[in-house]
Amino acid sequence: MSECTMQHPSEDLPQRTAGRLLSERGLLKGAVAAKVEERLVDLSSALAEGTTVEPVPGESEEGLDVLRHSASHLMAQAVCRLFPGTKLGIGPSIKDGFYYDMQIAGQFTEEDLPRIEKEMVRIVNEGLTVERVLLPREEALALFKERGESYKEELIRDLPDEQISCYRQGEFIDLCRGPHVPNTKMLRHVKLLSVAGAYWRGDEKNAMLTRVYGTAFASAQALEDYLKRMEEAKRRAHQKLGKELDLFSIQPEGPGFPFFHPKGMVIINNLVDFWRKEHVRRGYCEIRTPLILDRELWIRSGHWDHYRENMYFTKIDDRDFAVKPMNCPGGMLVYKSQLRSYRDLPLRMAELGTVHRHERSGVLHGLMRVRCFTQDDAHLYVTPEQIKDEILGIMDLMHYVYNDVFGFKYRVELSTRPEKAMGDPLMWEKAEQSLREALEEGGVPFKINPGDGAFYGPKIDFHLEDCIGRTWQCGTIQLDFQMPEKFDITYVGSDGAQHRPVMLHRTVFGSLERFFGILIEHFAGAFPYWLAPVQVKLLPVKDAHLPYAREVETMLRGWNVRVEKDLRDEKLGKKIRDAQLQKVPYMIVLGDREVETRSLSVRERAKGDLGSLSPDSFRELLREEFSPL
Repeated sequence: MSECTMQHPSEDLPQRTAGRLLSERGLLKGAVAAKVEERLVDLSSALAEGTTVEPVPGESEEGLDVLRHSASHLMAQAVCRLFPGTKLGIGPSIKDGFYYDMQIAGQFTEEDLPRIEKEMVRIVNEGLTVERVLLPREEALALFKERGESYKEELIRDLPDEQISCYRQGEFIDLCRGPHVPNTKMLRHVKLLSVAGAYWRGDEKNAMLTRVYGTAFASAQALEDYLKRMEEAKRRAHQKLGKELDLFSIQPEGPGFPFFHPKGMVIINNLVDFWRKEHVRRGYCEIRTPLILDRELWIRSGHWDHYRENMYFTKIDDRDFAVKPMNCPGGMLVYKSQLRSYRDLPLRMAELGTVHRHERSGVLHGLMRVRCFTQDDAHLYVTPEQIKDEILGIMDLMHYVYNDVFGFKYRVELSTRPEKAMGDPLMWEKAEQSLREALEEGGVPFKINPGDGAFYGPKIDFHLEDCIGRTWQCGTIQLDFQMPEKFDITYVGSDGAQHRPVMLHRTVFGSLERFFGILIEHFAGAFPYWLAPVQVKLLPVKDAHLPYAREVETMLRGWNVRVEKDLRDEKLGKKIRDAQLQKVPYMIVLGDREVETRSLSVRERAKGDLGSLSPDSFRELLREEFSPL
């Protein structure tokens, strides 16, 4: 990023702003804000002499955040014009867009979005100056009270600041820290997307507000590309495909608790078989721990203090128990079940553990956010000297699974100590440094994600990129010095003394259910041959061809091929189309010629007609299909 520095302003010039300084260096074009000592500021911000300034381009990550936050104000202003009496909640930028929570006066539906967009265009064309206004606390409270903005009053009362930051554009003023674009005419590439309900401040005891979602970009092309990706995402939606392909369902009797149908279980079982095979190859042993454990265990582990609101509880024989939200405390008890030696380490214990977490109904989303899921957990117990090698081994496993098997690109983040952390800050520093050194030695590019570590330790997160550019956080490596202390686990060292092992928490799929959902969308339901619930569909042309179809079915099952027959009294064209819609990798048409020559007329879902093949030739073709099993 280019930068410039204000060194010697002329005394006869007015005080310079960030925007003017950038303009003088030819760096203003495309900038929506400025950066001063890693802090984002408005282009209208006055600068002290000697300040180093960098432009923030609209297409950059930070620039898009400014554009989208500004667009949320633009949208709120349009709503207030069209629906007088509307009360404003909050309107942040989010990944890929923005939203605004509002108590909208009058009747409002998604059909009103085009009308709001037209009003937004009018405001853009008005070219309103966007200016920051600092108000004394009491004056800000009086202003928003006069405007009937009770939600803003509540927010101001919760702020410790004596000077309250607001932004004004025309008749519209909003509580905000900024920064924002300097003029509404810079917000020409905005699109409203959807409407949902949201409780004020995320609390179901509060009022339900209307949440309007939208997005904004720096150029028309970028917006068009995004909207095309959104349309493609709708086509790939795992809830839609899950129903069409009969893979899973969410029933009203179990909100947030997925039901997997027979075809879905084929995929789940193949994922599990692959997982088990790969873990055995890499020196892991597998355990299973109970679903319900005594409350005292969760107090000892720290979950009671740090995670209780997300847990379910029950009582057995007058004792308090909790349904496990995580597998690690149970794994610790397995480790403690016998004396361990340094010769046993590294000890790699893997578990496909089903966990339950209380999620608010408003955030549940198909398989991506559920209340019951299976973590492909592993807990590695290592000596301090083994930390780096074990992390490198885990990263090698991640690369193999994500890139080599499923074809995902991925990026890596190092998440550091959160505000509500457990344990000695010095131990945290040591843990973070260990993770950083492993990433650097492995040559893995990474980004720091400050304050997003687990409450018991820092972590490395892996974000997968699917075929339409969306990212999903899946695998994680967490380094934990805390839990071995809390559970007092030890090993006998070569010196005969007791030593404390270091614990590594690790997932690859993350959640088996969520990874399944990601795969549905990544492949648009057209799973690779080894995962496909039905690998071959037999399409007999007439009833007279059924005996041969049964012979072929028996032969394929003997090859461990998952095969189905289409016995419907339908035309061949419809049978082929339906098999295509079901994303079956191979279709075999069986008619008079095939019966006569004992051959197979083969179609592949992407390549189409492959012609007539002998059974042996078809078997060789299937053997060429990739499979990690």
